[in-house]
Amino acid sequence: MTAMRYRLTFAAGLVVGYVLGTRAGRERYEQLKKSARQVAQNPAVRNTAESAAQNGRAYAGKAFHAVSAKFSDRVDGSGPGSIGDRIRSLRERGQGGDDDWGTSNT
Repeated sequence: MTAMRYRLTFAAGLVVGYVLGTRAGRERYEQLKKSARQVAQNPAVRNTAESAAQNGRAYAGKAFHAVSAKFSDRVDGSGPGSIGDRIRSLRERGQGGDDDWGTSNT
C-alpha cells in the first residue's frame, strides 16, 4: 500500500514539474543557457578549471607512480611470492596433462 502511495506521489510530482516547466518555456531556458555560458567564459572560472585539471593530472600521475613502485616487484617476478613466481609454479604443476577437473591443459 505504501509503495503505491509513493508511486502516485512521484507521478504527481512529474506532472506538476512538467506543467510548471512548460509554462516557463523556451524563454527561461534561453536565460539559463546564457547565464551558464557567461559563467563558463569568465576568466576566473576558466583559470580555476584549468588549474584543477592540471592538479588532478599531477595527483593521478603521482598516485600511478606510487602504486606501480610499490607493486612492481610483486608483478614482475623479482620479489618473493610475486605473481610471476606463482604463475610459473602453476604452469609447471599443470604440465601433467589433466587438471583437477579432468580436462586437458593443452
